[in-house]
Amino acid sequence: MQDTAISALIEALPQPVLVLEPDGFVQAASPAALDLFGQRIIGAQLRAHLRQPEVSAMLERVLAGKAEDSSSFVLHSGSRETIWRVIARRSEAGLLVLSLSDVSDLEAAEAQRRDFVANVSHELRSPLTVLSGFVETLQGPAGEDGETRREFLEIMAGQAARMSGLVADLLSLSRVEAVEKIRPRTPVAIEMVLKATLAALRPQIDAAAIRLEYDVPEGLPDVPGDYDQLVQVFQNLIENGVKYGAGGGRLDVAARHLPALPGFDGPAIRVSIRDYGEGIDPIFIPRLTERFYRIDKARSRDSGGTGLGLAIVKHILSRHRGRLIIRSSPGEGASFDAVLPCA
Repeated sequence: MQDTAISALIEALPQPVLVLEPDGFVQAASPAALDLFGQRIIGAQLRAHLRQPEVSAMLERVLAGKAEDSSSFVLHSGSRETIWRVIARRSEAGLLVLSLSDVSDLEAAEAQRRDFVANVSHELRSPLTVLSGFVETLQGPAGEDGETRREFLEIMAGQAARMSGLVADLLSLSRVEAVEKIRPRTPVAIEMVLKATLAALRPQIDAAAIRLEYDVPEGLPDVPGDYDQLVQVFQNLIENGVKYGAGGGRLDVAARHLPALPGFDGPAIRVSIRDYGEGIDPIFIPRLTERFYRIDKARSRDSGGTGLGLAIVKHILSRHRGRLIIRSSPGEGASFDAVLPCA
């Protein structure tokens, strides 16, 4: 194939593509490759220009006669890291054609999947170990002691409930993610959502001896939403306020209609859940919506937390094109604002 034909061909390719001569010098490059490496790549020795040992070794194998091979390399641009996958093929004319693909998102997704599996395994391992130990104990002489049996069974029931809660939250998170790109359009009255949620959580609030301050005006405009998912949002936020803010003895639930808010095209409803507990150091706030992230792991598990509640809240609000705003300082409690667009 003539040089002009090669140039015309790769000009039409959207991805970065390089054509190398048998000695490794770059003969032609697609526009995307020129954007990536710059104009100086033309006529340059790729191995000297790129300086990636794994890519150089791969090129050596193909230049030595291998028909096809692949490798990866990382490019750093400021704080951004991009992972590229390179596939090299030898043409009948002896030229090498290199195609590059940005696989950063795929690698990030794979890393997230590995972390997710590891976290789930870790979360399930502890209660399973406890259950196995108590079952083994009860199968021995201790099983004949009624008091010991009752005590162990109570602990086992708690561990089973912990696993059940984790599985329920995992299923809930999966369902939310499955429809996250589909925005709900059914009109929902936030006041009704909050009243239903507080009625269900009233026993927990009373048991924690928390004074509830409710400030939600009547006549708030509806928001387009999924009623059940919004109940789940405020159930998680209010439960967190009860669990971690009980020391303050007070929980505020307030809602306001905002005619305008930066980042929103029109009016919005802001629902604020504020506790007066120990508060959170601001350095932890950006990570609070990560799956399984806990500031105080022991305390969270003791209170029945799975580490998924705020991740579920974030995904549900994302589906509703809303936003979660967290404000807190040590000793001053914490405020969780769910902002939902009215249209």
